[in-house]
Amino acid sequence: MGERTLRGKVAVVGIGETPYYKHGQSPDAEFKLALKAILAACTDAGIDARSIDGFSSYSDDRNDPVRLATALGLPQLRTSLMQWGGGGGGCCAAVANGAAAIATGQANCVVVYRALAQGQFGRFGQASAATTISGERAYLVPYGVISPPQRFAMRVQRYMHDHGIRQEALRAIALASYHHAQNNPRAVMYGKPLDEAKYDASRWIVEPFHLFDCCMENDGAAAIVLMDAERAADCAQKPVYILGAASGSSERFGAQAHNSPAYASANFETVARDLYKMARVKPADVGVVQSYENFTGGVAMALAEHGFFEPEEANDFLTKDNLVAPNGRLPLNTSGGNLAECYMHGFELVLEAVRQVRGTSTNPAPRNDVALVIGGPMVAPASDLLLGSKEAL
Repeated sequence: MGERTLRGKVAVVGIGETPYYKHGQSPDAEFKLALKAILAACTDAGIDARSIDGFSSYSDDRNDPVRLATALGLPQLRTSLMQWGGGGGGCCAAVANGAAAIATGQANCVVVYRALAQGQFGRFGQASAATTISGERAYLVPYGVISPPQRFAMRVQRYMHDHGIRQEALRAIALASYHHAQNNPRAVMYGKPLDEAKYDASRWIVEPFHLFDCCMENDGAAAIVLMDAERAADCAQKPVYILGAASGSSERFGAQAHNSPAYASANFETVARDLYKMARVKPADVGVVQSYENFTGGVAMALAEHGFFEPEEANDFLTKDNLVAPNGRLPLNTSGGNLAECYMHGFELVLEAVRQVRGTSTNPAPRNDVALVIGGPMVAPASDLLLGSKEAL
C-alpha cells in the first residue's frame, strides 16, 4: 500500500482578498465580499473562475457553495466542504480538506475561502442576550464566564504560573504583529504603531490579557485557489506546495466545564506531531510562522507545543527582536496577524504564508522555503498547515 500523504500533491496557485474593515464598516454584503476575494484569487492565478469545481470553508461560513457556484457561472460543482467547529481552529483544516478532494480525484480546482460582515450579522466579541444557554456555556455563564477572553484567560494564567512566564513574553508577540503591520498597507492597524509603554498602559480585558493581547474584529474576505501539483506549474504564479496538514485535538481536550486533563495547553500536542511527520520536516526547518492569535497567550503555548522552545525558555525566546523580520530567530505573523492586519478567522494567515514562500511578503523572512500556519490555539479541533517551495519537497 502506498504512502497516504498530501505532501507535494497539491499547490496553492492563487490568493485573493478584499480590503479589510473594522467590524460593521464594510460597504458590501458578506456574499459579495466572498465573491470579490474568489475572483481576485482567480486573477492572481491567471485562471478563469469557471475552472473552479469545488469549495471548502470552516467556522460555519454562511456563503453557500451552491450559491457561489451559481453566481460565478460554474458549469459544474463537484465538491462542497465545511470543517466542523467554530472560531479559527479550522483555517488550516479547510485547506487540507480541499487538497484532499483534489488528491483523491473529487475535484480539480478548489477555492478555500472565509468571509465576514459583522455589520450584517452581528459581532463575534459581543455577548448576545439569550433566554436559555446550553453546552459548555451552561457551566460557565452562571459564574460570570461569558466572553472568549474570560474563557481562554484561565488556561493561559495556568500555563504562565506553571512555567514562570512573564507578561513581557505576551507583550513581545503583540509588538511583533504591530511592527509588521506598519509595513503592510492592507493592515487595519497600518499607521498605528504599538510600543511597550502603550501596551503597558492599555486597559486590562481580563488578566493576563491587555487590550492589545486580543484579536480585532473585522469585515472582509480572503480566498486561495488549489490545484493538482502538475497543473499548478501552468498557472501565473509560483506554486506553493502543501508539505503537510493535520487537525484534531488531544485526549478529552473538549471536555466541558474546563475539565480537560491537559488544561494549560493550546491543543497541538498530537496535531503538531502528525504535521511534522507528513511534511518530513523538523521545527528547525521552519523559517517563518503565522500563528492564529485569538489571544497572545495561546500563541506562546502553541509555539512551545510545535517545538520551537521549551515552556521554561519562553521568556528568553519571546522577545520582539526574535520575532520580527528580517533578522529575528523566528519571524512571526509577518502581515500583522489577527492582532494588527485583520481578523478573518485566521485565513489571512494562510495568504501571508503563501506570500512568504513566493517571496512577495511586505516583511520577507530570510528563510522562507518552509512556512508554518497554526490555526486556533486553545480550541478543538485545531489545525496546522506547512507550505513550501518546490525546493523544499
